[in-house]
Amino acid sequence: MAERIFLYPQQYSPQQMNSIEKFINGTVDILAKIVGILLLLMVLNVSFDVMMRYLFHNSSVGMQEMEWHLFAVIFLFGISIALKEEGHVRVDFLYDNYAPRKKALINIIGTICFLIPFALLISTGSFEYVKDAYITGEISEDPGGLHYRWLIKGMIPLAFSFLIFSAVGYILQNIRLYREAGK
Repeated sequence: MAERIFLYPQQYSPQQMNSIEKFINGTVDILAKIVGILLLLMVLNVSFDVMMRYLFHNSSVGMQEMEWHLFAVIFLFGISIALKEEGHVRVDFLYDNYAPRKKALINIIGTICFLIPFALLISTGSFEYVKDAYITGEISEDPGGLHYRWLIKGMIPLAFSFLIFSAVGYILQNIRLYREAGK
C-alpha cells in the first residue's frame, strides 16, 4: 500500500513527472556549471595568493578568506550536484548486488526518510544563524578580512533548500526507474 502511494501518485501522469524531473535536472546542471566557474575562480585565487606570498612576500587576509568562502559555496551546492550524479555515499557493497527495482525503492525511501528531513532541519534551523549575523553586521575578526559575513552564512539555508529541490528530482528519477524495472 505504501509503495502505491509513493510510486504511483494519481495526480501526475508519467509524462508530467518526466518533465518535472527534466526541469529539476536541467536546473541542477546549470548550478553545476556555476559551481565549476566558482571552482576555477577559487583555483585562480589560491594561485594568486600563493604567488603573492612566496614571490613577493605579500599576503592578503581578504584573499585567504575568499578561498574559504568559495570553498564553502562549492561544497554546499556540490551536495545537490553529487545527489543528481549518484556521487553520494551509501553502502555500495550491499547496494550493488540488488536488483534495479530494489535499488530505486531504497533510494526513494532513503531520500524521503533521511535526506529531506535532514535538509529541512538544517535549512530552517540556520535562518536564525544568518539573521543574527545580518543584524549584528558580523565581519571578519582579522584586520583586512571580508565584510558581510552574513552573505556566506546565507548560503547554508539556500544550499539545503536547493538540496531539497534536487532530492525531489532524485525521487522522480527513481520512481521512473522503479516503473521501468517492473516492465
